[in-house]
Amino acid sequence: MNAIFYGVGVGPGDPELLTLKAVRIIEECDVLAVPGRTKEDSVAYGIALAAVSGIAQKETICIHMPMTKDEKKLKESHENGAAQIIRLLEQGRSVAFLTLGDPTIYSTYLYLQKLVQEAGFETEIISGIASFLAAGAALNTGLVEKEQQLHIIPSSYETRDALDLPGTKVLMKAGKKMPLVKEAVARMDADVYMVENCGMAGERICRGADEIPEDAGYYSLIILKEK
Repeated sequence: MNAIFYGVGVGPGDPELLTLKAVRIIEECDVLAVPGRTKEDSVAYGIALAAVSGIAQKETICIHMPMTKDEKKLKESHENGAAQIIRLLEQGRSVAFLTLGDPTIYSTYLYLQKLVQEAGFETEIISGIASFLAAGAALNTGLVEKEQQLHIIPSSYETRDALDLPGTKVLMKAGKKMPLVKEAVARMDADVYMVENCGMAGERICRGADEIPEDAGYYSLIILKEK
């Protein structure tokens, strides 16, 4: 393969949701890059490990991406990660960065991609199934029909105005703000669902705001459907 930096979406959790293209790129690339301090700590690597034969023997580098909004720390981690990748690309080796869901949606890959492109190297995104699409399937319901709108909202930030938007709303990355998010959605005239650990061990589905636990884990999203 040419010296290309791939962003490979491995889907939300179920190894069977990896695309055939994702599997092929993982198998063919020279080096894997995974977010985390060790590959064993990487959820994305664990998903790929269950779907791609021979992955355990492939050369793998780990890129620590801290969970913080500190711009200085984020910039430093992105630059350090990109430097590791660029060194490999300079050797003519292809690198596939594994990311949960789809690389185009709130993905750490995008920060690395910009720096790698600025260094003059080719990049390519390999689509994965996004968590909110898999969550809709887990709920056995459609997300939008006819003229309905679909809004994807990062709920770790200010969401007040976004909750007034028409149509179906998907609240991602609630994390530590789950109690505030739960309080806000409870007042809305909408069908409320939460899917935690979609496609992973411990998957949990809640129907109604009152069922949503305030200590829900990081891999939780809320779907609000207009009645």
